[in-house]
Amino acid sequence: MNTALRLLLLLCVFICFKLSANTPYEIPRSSVIELTDPATKRVYPIFIQLPKSYAKEPNKTYPVIYLTDAPYAFPIVAGATRFPMNSGKMQQAIIVAISYEKGSRGASSRVRDYTPTQSLSWKKQTGNAKNHALFLKNTVLPFIEKSYRASNTQRTYIGNSLGGLFGAAVLFTMPELFSNYIIGSPSVWFDNNALLALKANKPQIPIKVYVSVGAKETPAFGEGQNMVEGAAQLVKKINALNSDNIKLKSVVIEGAQHATAFPTTAIQGLDWVLGSSQ
Repeated sequence: MNTALRLLLLLCVFICFKLSANTPYEIPRSSVIELTDPATKRVYPIFIQLPKSYAKEPNKTYPVIYLTDAPYAFPIVAGATRFPMNSGKMQQAIIVAISYEKGSRGASSRVRDYTPTQSLSWKKQTGNAKNHALFLKNTVLPFIEKSYRASNTQRTYIGNSLGGLFGAAVLFTMPELFSNYIIGSPSVWFDNNALLALKANKPQIPIKVYVSVGAKETPAFGEGQNMVEGAAQLVKKINALNSDNIKLKSVVIEGAQHATAFPTTAIQGLDWVLGSSQ
């Protein structure tokens, strides 16, 4: 092999390496759109992933999984459901994740939008959960169901921490908005357990509620709040409704802390509500 040819091959290898090294990974069949809350004019990015069979089955309508905290939850749920959905162990579903207000700091947006009551002890704005739930009900869900072959009867909500608090508030105030609720490590402690004082409405349709928390989400393991006790109080309030329309499952994840419980909550909860064995 002459020197010129050798150099040419080396150049090709280098170029291919550079191209592969600089190509960002993208979640398959995913996109990001923006929706505006008409009440506040706030703009929210919405992350969407379509199921693998979506293009091949044009007459099929799919369940939808709705997530809060999109930058965190979307890649976790999209990744964790890939194998069970593609192998037939779980219903294929559209995944929709609502992100934070465009241009805002994520912490400020989620503290404002996921909390059901105004707390004077917080420097950040709080207490916008009702309005944010109306944004989902009146803007996000209708857009998804109009733009995609999305079911309006098979809606699953997943939220963690403050997102779990938000999900519990929606469950109590607008229970029929979703058919399944996966509530992870809910921040029941917020505003002196104000969630537990909310008036809870009985759902008029059958729904499933999955409440999950890490066993180490307590002050004894360095957490600031006793999330295990909070989850237990939430389960008690749900049971107190004495509703035949609620199928409830409560799980404590052994060995899990607040920072690590969510992936297990999400996939185990989805297996319970969308798994092929259910």
